[in-house]
Amino acid sequence: MKALTGIIALSLTVSGVAACGRSDDVAADKGREPIDVTVVAVTPLDVAERLEAGGVVAAQETATVSSRIVATIAGVRVKAGDRVRAGDVLVSLDAAEVAGHAQQARASALAAEKSLTLARSEQSAAEAGQRLAAAWHKRVTTLRARNSATDQEGDEADARLAAAAARMAGAQASIEAADANLVSARSAADAAAANESYATLRAPFDGLITERLTDPGNLAAPGVPLVRIEADGARQVVVRVDEARVAYVHSGDTVDLQIGGAGESVPRDKAVEGVVAEVARAVGADQRAFTVKVSVPRTVTARSGTFARVVFRGAPRRALTLPAQAIRRHGQVSSVYVVKDGVARLRLIQTGPSSAAGIEILAGLDAFESVVASPPGGMADGARVVVGGMRPPSGGRP
Repeated sequence: MKALTGIIALSLTVSGVAACGRSDDVAADKGREPIDVTVVAVTPLDVAERLEAGGVVAAQETATVSSRIVATIAGVRVKAGDRVRAGDVLVSLDAAEVAGHAQQARASALAAEKSLTLARSEQSAAEAGQRLAAAWHKRVTTLRARNSATDQEGDEADARLAAAAARMAGAQASIEAADANLVSARSAADAAAANESYATLRAPFDGLITERLTDPGNLAAPGVPLVRIEADGARQVVVRVDEARVAYVHSGDTVDLQIGGAGESVPRDKAVEGVVAEVARAVGADQRAFTVKVSVPRTVTARSGTFARVVFRGAPRRALTLPAQAIRRHGQVSSVYVVKDGVARLRLIQTGPSSAAGIEILAGLDAFESVVASPPGGMADGARVVVGGMRPPSGGRP
């Protein structure tokens, strides 16, 4: 509202001066030498619509450390702001019960190993008995062929051989059972050892502790956050883009980032270049918006949670542009000098965003009008000028 009031006031002032003193200005200008100026044409160009979205700076890797077992917290080794290395101890749990289970599992595995050893010994004895029974059976069979052995002796040899074979099969089954028990016991011991290791919570990567959410004496349980950590390295900006505009956002797109303190207005001249790293495929059912992650250059240092504004490039449209040096600014009021018939006339304009092509003109000028490229300090409305050269506009006809 203040800007609009200023524009109206300046417009009335310029109009009043032009209406009341035009004859005096013309008379005065007749006695002055014309000013040599260079002009530039107001150029219509195809520019992309600005799509702005606000978000926050975040680490590319974050982790919320929680327990996998239910146990009492024995100690917390870190606090918010501490830097840690991968593998450093963050939280230790009371592991007495878990250690007891692990010891019991290791003892069971040792007993299973002994059982397997005993079964193998019994198999060796069964093999020896089978060999003896087979030799005796062969000898008796030979004697019976010579009628030197009775039928009873033959039956006894057959029975001894069958019994030896049964003992051998039983020994083999005992070995297989003992081996299966050993595999089960070792698996239980490994699981118990893993549970025992869960009593010590370590940092998953190098980073910074951002939150400590518990203290010694509390009960840790699966899914309950204990410590939050963010990785060192490059940062990213996380924003939400509504589904009506997300069609213009693609992975790999170059965007402008304006990063500043949380809640502060970020100046346009502080913009840096970022790259769209990820566009979420799932739309937020509550807000009908997509999550977009933009990579921040490694040269930019920003704390997590810092406010950031991302400027995407939307649908193309036609816009009028001028170089920045052709525009004079008086507070919130912008003006240019339009050259026509050798006279420079002050014209109030409304400007839009700037880009590599120049500053967009929203109102006050028509396409291809000639504007003083760099107005000298003493130039006034109605000054006579001599055009020394026409600066060719980029992307349009002169």
